[in-house]
Amino acid sequence: MIKKKLYFLFVILLTASFFGCSVYRNTQKQLIAENFSVAAQQYDKMLEVATDLTKYPRGSAKDGTLRYVGINDWTGGFWPGILWYMFEYTGDAKWRATAEKWTASLESNQFNTSHHDIGFMMYDSYGNGYRLTHNEAYKPILIQSAKSLMKRYSPVAGSIQSWNKKKSVGGKNTWEFPVIIDNMMNLELLFFASKITGDNSYRDAAIKHAETTMKNHVRPDYSSYHVVSYDPATGAVKYRQAAQGFSDNSTWARGQSWGIYGFTVAYRETKDKRFLQTAQGMADFFLNHKKLPSDKVPLWDFNVGEAGYVPDWKFDPNQYQPIPRDASAAAITSSALLELSKYVDEAHAKTYKQAAIAMIQSLSSPAYRAEPGSNNYFMLKNSVGSFPANAEVNSPLVYADYYFLEALLRLKKLQD
Repeated sequence: MIKKKLYFLFVILLTASFFGCSVYRNTQKQLIAENFSVAAQQYDKMLEVATDLTKYPRGSAKDGTLRYVGINDWTGGFWPGILWYMFEYTGDAKWRATAEKWTASLESNQFNTSHHDIGFMMYDSYGNGYRLTHNEAYKPILIQSAKSLMKRYSPVAGSIQSWNKKKSVGGKNTWEFPVIIDNMMNLELLFFASKITGDNSYRDAAIKHAETTMKNHVRPDYSSYHVVSYDPATGAVKYRQAAQGFSDNSTWARGQSWGIYGFTVAYRETKDKRFLQTAQGMADFFLNHKKLPSDKVPLWDFNVGEAGYVPDWKFDPNQYQPIPRDASAAAITSSALLELSKYVDEAHAKTYKQAAIAMIQSLSSPAYRAEPGSNNYFMLKNSVGSFPANAEVNSPLVYADYYFLEALLRLKKLQD
């Protein structure tokens, strides 16, 4: 009798667990579907106004109108990337046609050697297009894009130069060979080029850049510097500073997000445990930080206004109150955490996945997701481009939408 009762209790618990998981999965599916429904409404409207293929939607201008940028801007690839993600979710030929059209508009960028962001520009557009359609015409364009990126690689510094020589924010130093944490995001293009060409020089440069970044950008507590400037003649570190963050020793939220994402990709492509440890360390720093709000959408910098953090630019603490959040950092981090969850032990996988879902839920709320027809037809509100430059503060940003859709697609794939 006791054995029979225990058996029935086990069956009841198992059934409850099954239906509980099923309800949880269905809730997430509804969340994903709802967001893509809003996305379709917004981007249908965007396509009605964004008709010039030389002008790429980026965000909102200071006068509140839709801000466009030219082909040389680092954000140009996100708009076609968004359209590819819409096609990936819906399978609708309409989205494929528009994605192909906008992707083709970037073709000349394959020869762009003026900055490091060709990975953002070409892999998010042509790379997604190739992944989804296997269009062979995209391959040589991606290979040439990787060749152009390699023009900025220095074996002496062991890094890809991000920006050309320029003054630091505030002007106290000159950066001769500046490398920013964002540059980790361009390595995926190089890994891809090695795989399709069999030429390991791309992969070797990507690995060396990741190793150098791990050594010089990542602090012992796994926070990160935004800019490290090297001596181009010797490869020695000259300066560790901020450009879009609050101060040289602070942790700029989106920079931390780029690091989590970039080192996760580096581990995926190499299976080098050092990169996994760095990705996890940076993720844990982000998630466990005492200043991370309960909704897990970070302040634009984790240390803004704190004692011991002195900016090189004129900071007015009363200019924006409350302290602006950065929805783009949450979108990037949520996407990165969902991939990272696949490479770690069960306990960490659960932590990272739950944190990612919490971020997605927050970004889906009225505090961050725009009502259809508003926000210049972007999905997410309240991102921060560059606070020190007073540019794109509390603004929509095209890359926030891009990584938000990517996170939703990654969550869907984990469920499937």
